[in-house]
Amino acid sequence: MTNADFELDAKPYSSDTLTVVPVLAGDEPTLLGSSDLGLDAARLDALGVTGKAGATQRILVAAEHGEGEAPVLLIGIGEERDLEALRRAAGVAARALAKLSDVTYDLAEASAEEVAALATGHALGGYVFDRFKSAAEEDADEPSVQKVGIVSSDEGAEAAVAKTRVIIDAVRFTRDLVNTPPNALVPEEFAEIVTAVLEDSAIAVEVWDEPRLIDEGCGGITGVGQGSANPPRLVHLEYAPEDAKAHVALVGKGITFDSGGLSLKPPASMVGMKFDMSGAASVVGVIRAVAALELPVRLSGWCALAENMPSATALKPDDVITMRSKTTVEVTNTDAEGRLVLADGLALASEQQPDVVIDIATLTGAQVVALGDRTTGLMGNNEEWRERILTAAERVGEPTWAMPIPEEIREKLDSNVADIVNAKPGDRSGGMLFAAAFLEKFVGDGEDENAIPWVHLDIAGPADTKSAYGYVPKGATGVPVRTLVEAISSLA
Repeated sequence: MTNADFELDAKPYSSDTLTVVPVLAGDEPTLLGSSDLGLDAARLDALGVTGKAGATQRILVAAEHGEGEAPVLLIGIGEERDLEALRRAAGVAARALAKLSDVTYDLAEASAEEVAALATGHALGGYVFDRFKSAAEEDADEPSVQKVGIVSSDEGAEAAVAKTRVIIDAVRFTRDLVNTPPNALVPEEFAEIVTAVLEDSAIAVEVWDEPRLIDEGCGGITGVGQGSANPPRLVHLEYAPEDAKAHVALVGKGITFDSGGLSLKPPASMVGMKFDMSGAASVVGVIRAVAALELPVRLSGWCALAENMPSATALKPDDVITMRSKTTVEVTNTDAEGRLVLADGLALASEQQPDVVIDIATLTGAQVVALGDRTTGLMGNNEEWRERILTAAERVGEPTWAMPIPEEIREKLDSNVADIVNAKPGDRSGGMLFAAAFLEKFVGDGEDENAIPWVHLDIAGPADTKSAYGYVPKGATGVPVRTLVEAISSLA
């Protein structure tokens, strides 16, 4: 994996660095660097430079620093000079230039936010997960650290890059966890990795093993995990600065592999089920970033971890289990397991009486059907928090769309033998909304007897991607770490 080392005093158009110049599309494409490079409209047209988003063209120009010629990559950003366009262009450039040891971005009059956008795009677009590659493949000619210069005179650029480094590290860590194959990341190993990584941080870590989970009445987590040889875990994280202005609880679905249980998935549908712990990984990434940024916000994290497997001890359709909240659930589909582990996490989070509870989960195939592979589904009971997260998502470029929880969907939860069912077999309508209605049952009341503000993020589509685009690589994306860090930052 190549890491980026950013600096702000780089000299563009040197013979020993490749300079990346963004190009704005239009009737006549416009170079956005500090030099026109001697390229007029006719020359750009002859070179086939259009400024179309993601389009690239390598050229040589006379070096302005040193002797000889300087290599240049012209990268199209589309018709608007905005932050997301710059992030996407830098991601494309990073993949194209992965084998170079020295790269410099030249964007004339780059603001601190634009510098941060270029740094984010480059670092996240150039991400590669190669832990399990063979030794021969690991010896490819890519540098372990790539020197990345970004030309800027904005006084806030240095601070912006420092903050960006923290968020980049959190996203990359989240991606690493999610990309790890399921035989190397069972619930116990997830807990051990998180404990080790956060050992010297301001975050307290507590791990509940299976006996503790049984004692605590977490029937959702233990029920899902009882079919596996790898027992479940719950990882509880606490970041509690003395000057905290608010308390945010994060609950993450951590199904380290989902076979569907006795409601077994078809073989093709099991491929990619290592990604079913993306919500729990995101919780760790967000808390790690917020603590490193020393934001004055208390964060509680609840990572509900289990492996959903079929065996003689697995949950059966028609079983009734008792959750942490004492609610009884008739299990009508063992492949609707994520909501069961989240339900215990939501109940535990609610007991702390936070200002808001946010859960993150690769929860439903219905989310992908409704919103596609790149857009997160957002549901909840609090308009202020829905808007806060939607605003944050738009700022950082992680598409998110608000969805309802209609009254008629809630009525489908009724069970003949228990308090509620976890699924409606044969009823495919509103699957994403039904799952949210189920989760809402486990959000507790606040001190004023009104429900604690709650937001549910279904990331089944955007948690991983089949092919790279912009600054998103193939595989784990790290969604919605940047969105939640941005939303929590707004509290500070």
